[in-house]
Amino acid sequence: MTTTEKPTDNAAQVRQRLLAALLPVTAVLYVGAEALDPKGTDQVVTNTATALRLLPIAAAHSSQLYLSGGLSVLALGGLAVSYAAIARLVTGRGWVVATIAAVLGGLGAFAGAVFNVLGGIGLAAAASAHTTQTAAARVLATSFASTPAQVVEYVYFVGEYTAPFVMGYALWRSRRVPRWLAVLFTAGLFLAEQQGAIGPKVVLYMLPFAVAMILLAAQIWRAAGPAPMTNPEPASHVGQLAVSSEGI
Repeated sequence: MTTTEKPTDNAAQVRQRLLAALLPVTAVLYVGAEALDPKGTDQVVTNTATALRLLPIAAAHSSQLYLSGGLSVLALGGLAVSYAAIARLVTGRGWVVATIAAVLGGLGAFAGAVFNVLGGIGLAAAASAHTTQTAAARVLATSFASTPAQVVEYVYFVGEYTAPFVMGYALWRSRRVPRWLAVLFTAGLFLAEQQGAIGPKVVLYMLPFAVAMILLAAQIWRAAGPAPMTNPEPASHVGQLAVSSEGI
C-alpha cells in the first residue's frame, strides 16, 4: 500500500463512523420532537374550520410548537442521511434495492422537513401573529391548499410509507445484519411514523425504532473496521533482493 492509501482509508473510516453516530442522534431527535408536540396539533389544515380549531391550541403552546417543529426538521434531515448510511451496509445482494430505498427515504424525509416547516412552525407563527384568528386561518388554509404544498405532502407520504419496507427488504436479503434486526427497523420506523401528538407517552411507542437505530449504528461502526496496518518493504530492499537472486 502506498503512503497515500492509508490516509484515504482512515478518512473513509472516520466518515463511516460519523454516519454511524448520526443514527442514534436522529432517533433521539425524532422521539423528542414527537414527545414535545402539543396534543391535537398534528393535523393537516384542509380548510379554515380546521385552522380555527388548531390556532387556539397553537397560541397557548407556541414556544413548545416552535421547539418540536425545529426538532422535527432536524430529525427528518438526520433520517435522510441515516438511510444513506444504512444503505452502505448492503454491498452484495440487495445493494440496488438498498440504493432505491435510500433515494426514497431521502426524498421523503426532505419533503417531510419542508412540510413540517409549513405545518408545525407555520402554525406557531400564524398563532403568534398580531392579526385576527380568521385571517390567520385563511392564510394557513391557503398555504396547505397550494400546489407546491400538496406536491411536498404527496412526496412525503410516499417516501414515508415505502422507504422503510424497501430498506427492510434490502437488509433482509443482504444478510449483512441479523434478519430480526431488519424486521425491527421496518416495524419500528413504520410504528414511529404513525404516532400523533399524544404527549410524552409516545416515547414508549417509539422505543423499537430507537433500539433499531442504535443496533444499526453499531453494525455500521463495526463495518468501518480497523485501519489497515500494512507495512510494505522499502523499494531499495526489494531491489537488493532482486540483485542477489540474479547472482545465484
